[in-house]
Amino acid sequence: MPKEARPRPKLEGVASAERVLTVLTAFQRGDDALELTELARRTDLVKSTIMRLCISLEKFGLIERLDDGRYRLGVEAARIGSVYQQSFALEERVVPVLERLAAESMETASFYIRRGNQRLCLFRADSPYPLRMNVRPGDMRPMDQSAIAQVLATFGDRVDPAAAPELPLYTSGITDPHVASLAMPIFGAGRRLIGALALSGPSSRLSTERAGLLAPGLRAAAERLSTELGAQM
Repeated sequence: MPKEARPRPKLEGVASAERVLTVLTAFQRGDDALELTELARRTDLVKSTIMRLCISLEKFGLIERLDDGRYRLGVEAARIGSVYQQSFALEERVVPVLERLAAESMETASFYIRRGNQRLCLFRADSPYPLRMNVRPGDMRPMDQSAIAQVLATFGDRVDPAAAPELPLYTSGITDPHVASLAMPIFGAGRRLIGALALSGPSSRLSTERAGLLAPGLRAAAERLSTELGAQM
């Protein structure tokens, strides 16, 4: 039987955050740049408050103030939108691959993308074993020397195929002393890196020897997925 959904705790939002989001969501499809007067009309906030909020939004690239005093959405807003759209397009392709890998390998399969100096777990399929990774979709991890981070760092710079490291990459005990990972890059059109496909598990189980056995399956899955996403392998 499906688990009954837990009721959400009754928490109140933060008023200052709500005012910021009120300004940000005042922009509508078809808008170019908005006068301060128009923002005040749409948000029911006073102009001085909007100006202060826009200073904070500018710091994060979510809003730009033009020379004539008007405001428009910034490049960070476009990036967030592209991530949102990409996640839905990728989900249809990636999640079935993760589910097959987890079922075949008995280890946790995940898909990571890079976000600055961190890596974001975008999708995941759990190992059937009780002892497994506890990273969830949406969790961030450092860009360290783990196999997943190395794949994102190395292939994000469009590395020369002749200089590419042997794949898949395997590491153990880097981010967590008890965890090992095996990772492959996933490419799209033009050999642009999209993310990293990985198998992770306890280092006591995902040993070097076992990683060698799982490597061909992960490599084949990554190559198929890259082809489906437009890469010419």
